[in-house]
Amino acid sequence: MSSIVLATSAADSRAVEAVVAHHTEMNGTLGLLVEALVQAVESGAPTAVAHRRLVDWTRTDLLPHAQAEEAAMYPHAHRDEHARLLVDAMIAEHGVIGALVDALDGATNPVRAAAHARALQVLFETHMTKENEQILPLLALSSDVSLAGVLDGMHELLGGHSHGEGGEAEASAGAEPGGAGGCGCGGGAGGGCGGGAPEGASPAAGTAVAGTAVAGAAVAGPAAEAGAGDAVPAAGGSAAGAPVQGATPAGAGHSCGCGGHDDAGNLPVLDARAVPHAIRHATIFGALDGVAPGAGMVLLAPHDPLPLLAQVDARWPGTFAVDYLERGPETWALAFTR
Repeated sequence: MSSIVLATSAADSRAVEAVVAHHTEMNGTLGLLVEALVQAVESGAPTAVAHRRLVDWTRTDLLPHAQAEEAAMYPHAHRDEHARLLVDAMIAEHGVIGALVDALDGATNPVRAAAHARALQVLFETHMTKENEQILPLLALSSDVSLAGVLDGMHELLGGHSHGEGGEAEASAGAEPGGAGGCGCGGGAGGGCGGGAPEGASPAAGTAVAGTAVAGAAVAGPAAEAGAGDAVPAAGGSAAGAPVQGATPAGAGHSCGCGGHDDAGNLPVLDARAVPHAIRHATIFGALDGVAPGAGMVLLAPHDPLPLLAQVDARWPGTFAVDYLERGPETWALAFTR
């Protein structure tokens, strides 16, 4: 679901875009890490590596992000009497998130670890939606606070996304063009399909900003499960389209030259068709960021994602091998191996 966000200045508009993009990427990363753990539990494979990677990410990225929100954004929102109860509830949710991370970290039973992980994922998605649709618009419209000033230099809240009076929201190379298979957005904050102004254009004060809810990352189970039908999203959205087929023979649409990915059926699936268009690329970037060296994921797309592949190559040069598993007409399936 998309929403329109208004801001009192162009700098605050860019700050909103940057935070929403960072939220979306975090959501994609968490979805991929959780699915890797759940998949290992379901298949009876060792879970220690997937478990530890998820715990480490929550402690190095998720919890510092929550702490930065409480220190930078929440005090300003709390001054508005209409938002006070909401902010109190958001802080309480941070406590629940921290408790789930502790429970996940201390879980010795893989099934319990997976249960804690999935609960954390669902809570994070709903929490981010409230921040994007309620907290950020409130601050962006306030004449008493500069959101851009509040967030200046706060990597925990912005990730790699820039903002402020002197710079545009970060745009990745190879933004999708208009026409079939493209979005025509010119590249939004966070590197793609931001739904905002074309690259190099600043949003005017008081005009619409690419403010969108963080929807479920639609990370499904292994590609082998998707082979029997559509991929099933983990949370939020619905999947529809052609099933993922087996890996293509060497040379048949194969991008990495390794002879085909025979293990593609065991990779987690991100069904981008179920992700809202405005946050699709940022979700995919977040998921790819969660792929460990030697591991991979399968992406389901509604069109041949050539512009996305250019963005991925610009963002992670030479990092991912890509194998086309299916080429349309309704679904494109690609295996990314790190």
